Amino acid sequence: MEGGKGGKKMKRTKYKGKPMGFVEFSETYATEEACRQKVFEARWPGGFVCPKCDGQKCCYVVSKNCYQCQRCKHQTSTKVGTLMEKSPLAYKTWLWAIYLVATDKRGISAMELMRQLHVTYKTAWYLLHRIREAMGNADENCLLRGIVELDDTYFGGPGTGGKRGRGTDKTKSLAALSKDEEGRPQFLKFRVVPNLRGKTIGKFAAENIAQDAVIQSDAFRSYRKPLEEKWLHQWKVFEADAEMLAWLHIVISNAKAFVQGTFHGLDEKYLQRYLNEVCFRFNRRFQQPSLFDQLLSAITASPPLRLVGLKG
Repeated sequence: MEGGKGGKKMKRTKYKGKPMGFVEFSETYATEEACRQKVFEARWPGGFVCPKCDGQKCCYVVSKNCYQCQRCKHQTSTKVGTLMEKSPLAYKTWLWAIYLVATDKRGISAMELMRQLHVTYKTAWYLLHRIREAMGNADENCLLRGIVELDDTYFGGPGTGGKRGRGTDKTKSLAALSKDEEGRPQFLKFRVVPNLRGKTIGKFAAENIAQDAVIQSDAFRSYRKPLEEKWLHQWKVFEADAEMLAWLHIVISNAKAFVQGTFHGLDEKYLQRYLNEVCFRFNRRFQQPSLFDQLLSAITASPPLRLVGLKG
């Protein structure tokens, strides 16, 4: 999976070792100072960089809980410019939320996070949506390469007397899965779409699939024209017992079980962020020991997400 913007690459790497256990985590990040330092390292892994003048030396101002650049005297914090900006929550609360999300493979609901962190439901809900926003941002500029299976799928329940399959009034989405030379699944992209017209499918492919990829799909007419213009497109009439799209359909089935099993009564307008979580977890399924660090880095690299904008 390789991005076209800035040459960003995402390699399938297996990490040895085990994720940090509950006891070890609670001891390592027992204080607010230890948690703040961890966020500092994630925000500036190569050392402090002033957002105003690029100065690389700073001092910590205890009374204001911020860092002051020694060159231009500009003051900033590890939260400013990130998804944590203007959050009144302690660094410790943020790190525990990230840890709980990273270590629960089934996904954690806002209700459960509320119980674990002793915060309000609204706070837990907002926390999780910001974390899922970072999950989506982490892979946003990456492109699928090699052989890519592409199909449409649907979430939610149809209206009274509604159709099934294409033509349904369920929430529509497109899913693409790259495979290695041996046909094993590699990386996944999911996107909620307003319709399944050729223009929409072409836009999804352009944003998520490299032009040197081979795209495999069924014979749906809306796939043919937009995909044959820029990609090598292989299609045939779908057969339920055929190997074509087999891996993608397994992944889609697991995604639906994940979303519907953990997050009941999911609002359509928030579905994309839940699919962000599905992709983030799938694309890092061999990197569980480093998932907490990767997620924290994604949060510090993501711009703020206001509650007003989230609900709008």
